[in-house]
Amino acid sequence: MEPIRKPFVQAGDETNLCVQDWGSGRPIVFLSAWTFNSSAWGEYINALTDGGHRCVALDRRGHGRSEAPCSGYDVDTLADDVSAVFEQRDLSDAILVAHSMGSIEAVRYLARHGVGRVKKLILIAPTTPFLKQTVDNPDGIPREFIDAQIRSIGDDFPKWVLENEGPFFTEATLAETRNWIKAMMLSVALPIALECRRTIGMADTRGDLAGLDVPTLIVEGDKDASAPLTLTGVKTERLIRGSRLIVYEGGPHGLPLTHRQRLLNG
Repeated sequence: MEPIRKPFVQAGDETNLCVQDWGSGRPIVFLSAWTFNSSAWGEYINALTDGGHRCVALDRRGHGRSEAPCSGYDVDTLADDVSAVFEQRDLSDAILVAHSMGSIEAVRYLARHGVGRVKKLILIAPTTPFLKQTVDNPDGIPREFIDAQIRSIGDDFPKWVLENEGPFFTEATLAETRNWIKAMMLSVALPIALECRRTIGMADTRGDLAGLDVPTLIVEGDKDASAPLTLTGVKTERLIRGSRLIVYEGGPHGLPLTHRQRLLNG
């Protein structure tokens, strides 16, 4: 009989973080996209636990059933939250899977806490290495555009989600799936959503990636409107020694939802 696993771990600032922790065997740890929670990985957890894996999916602070403090949404604190999960659940030899914003948390976790507990990294539609335009990142997104997008989200979050729904999915994505994800996104308190959005726009993980020494697979669609392939996946592959980039033709930013079977079979 497996031991009962309580649904929370405690972050360094005593924030209670909810984790789904199912199955046994080699652990697979899932980190979610901006405003997503661990429920988005449900079909993966179901399939992979049946295949003999232990699946651990984190609700980022302020998301899902985790507590929602008024601080701690910077990339270093979020990476330390990931470390708390690894340490308190005693996870090792793990596959770390991160979608979108989760990619920033994953690589910063590895940079701050080492790769000793992780044997493989999978980045899906990453937002690494650095989105903001700077002198040494001239093809990035101008700061004024990032700020304008954050203002637009702050002015009317439901409207922004609706207006950006189309490119996130494929035409074949069911309305039920779209509605489920939109409700999940809007369940995050607006100040937290905005803080996390700022983290995505400003986080520079170039140094983290260049120092990374773990087998890494990057999967991204060539129709990703949220994190364009040339700005994210292509650059990330160049920075991580020995990494491999797989491009899904016609794939949008919501790959874990729109291309679930291909990801599971790959």
